[in-house]
Amino acid sequence: MLKKLDAIIHSELRLAIMSLLVSLENAEFTYIKEKTEATAGNLSVQLTKLEEAGYITINKGFKGKMPQTTCIITKQGREAFEQYVNDLKSYLKL
Repeated sequence: MLKKLDAIIHSELRLAIMSLLVSLENAEFTYIKEKTEATAGNLSVQLTKLEEAGYITINKGFKGKMPQTTCIITKQGREAFEQYVNDLKSYLKL
């Protein structure tokens, strides 16, 4: 029997965010926005969902006088992403 895919990660934008963070460890909001071509509002909502699930942490601070938001994948997030990929492979019979 196939495992149910993680609904938190399965969303297109959240999957893109997790894919970026799993290879980078952390990324600034503006970088993620640029790479995913998401609107700031939608990206913010999806990052909050990932943070609430414990998959990322969000740090807000300043770079000089400019606000800076950095997203960091957590150990739990990395493990969930790896499980998601493995579950997806089982669907594809890889």
